[in-house]
Amino acid sequence: MKKDIEIPIVKDVYVAVAHEWNKEFLSKDWNAYIINNRNTSIEMALVVSKGYEGDVKTSTMRYAFGEVKAKGFEKIEMITEDILSLNNEFYLTYYADNKLYEKRFVFEKNTVSENNLVRIPLLEMEGVFAK
Repeated sequence: MKKDIEIPIVKDVYVAVAHEWNKEFLSKDWNAYIINNRNTSIEMALVVSKGYEGDVKTSTMRYAFGEVKAKGFEKIEMITEDILSLNNEFYLTYYADNKLYEKRFVFEKNTVSENNLVRIPLLEMEGVFAK
């Protein structure tokens, strides 16, 4: 019976934190994004985010996106500097190809920093990809 259960593998969908200029506050902010690098859109994307390290925990936040277009992205949330010293988890669930996909993305504590920036293609910004 277990062998009959198909668990689809998440491919070409990522969570990244970008370091971008905030025109309103004239500062650089860290913002989390869901990135869909697939050739088809994803639907009913749900993201649950939280930060944790031992007994220290942040509030659990939930976000919903009706659709993330093919080769597109959506901003999830802004992350403040003090939260980056915690492990940050983004649990993503979405529908595509008539299947339910899910994956846990984690930014380990202190990995989101200026030292670890890489170019994020669809965003055209520098940031860090989650593991």
